Amino acid sequence: MRYEGTVYRPPSEGNSLVIQATIGCPHNKCSFCNMYKGTQFRIRSVDEIKKDLQMAREYHGNYVETVFFADGNTILMKTKDLVEIFDYTRALFPKVHRITIYGSAKYILLKTINELKKLRDAGLNRLHSGMESGDDQVLKLLNKGAAADEVIRAAEMLKRADIEVSQYIMIGAGGKKMSRNHAINSAKVLNRCNPDFIRLRTFMVFPRTPMYDLYKNKTFQLLTPHEALEETKLLIHHLEGINSTLLSDHISNYWNVEGKLPEDKTQMLKELDYALTLDDSNFRYPSRAQL
Repeated sequence: MRYEGTVYRPPSEGNSLVIQATIGCPHNKCSFCNMYKGTQFRIRSVDEIKKDLQMAREYHGNYVETVFFADGNTILMKTKDLVEIFDYTRALFPKVHRITIYGSAKYILLKTINELKKLRDAGLNRLHSGMESGDDQVLKLLNKGAAADEVIRAAEMLKRADIEVSQYIMIGAGGKKMSRNHAINSAKVLNRCNPDFIRLRTFMVFPRTPMYDLYKNKTFQLLTPHEALEETKLLIHHLEGINSTLLSDHISNYWNVEGKLPEDKTQMLKELDYALTLDDSNFRYPSRAQL
């Protein structure tokens, strides 16, 4: 396989074959993100992608069971091209039972329901989407390129197409000032989206990003570990009427809280209550850990 630049994939795709279908990210304007900087976005040709799949087949044989097509917002590709590479993937690897990609609301909404259903029929099982927040002020701060109502509409489209939705939430993305609104409004959006997975990430600042500059000049204040845990607790408390799996599958998080909703909600809140009894010295320093 031929890779260009740094290749990113969700932790849950750690055992997947990773193939670059796009290079970089078409949005690449999120104020917190240091990924894909200096990379000119482009969509690889179907022939290029097929050659990489052939190389993977020669190396792995037909034992590949899950495939993740990187980079950022691969959903932007033409539907007919995605269908072709998904069909080709399943022909090369008959044991494949999951094909996944990244896609934010901004680019999901460029598809029609019929297009999404075609992608599902071709083998797209799951889409990883970084909504980050359900609060419009926080989304504007993060420069995500989509408002809360667009996040909801995009998730509803995916659900109608029978594609699993894996939504990512950034604990602390609103800083101290917007922590409560960020948690409550994110829960409201998730309640409307009813995603299959809710994956928690804790907000961290990275050099050479606009959010880092706001942090350095003290315009934006990071949450302490206890504040981040309180925000997580508030988010989970307001999750109602959904059937989702909540996961903290990332090194950025202060506590590994996970479970099924609604049945494990009480237990998750109890775990967070316990974590809140621990001194801050038990957790990483908010601004120093690196992913």
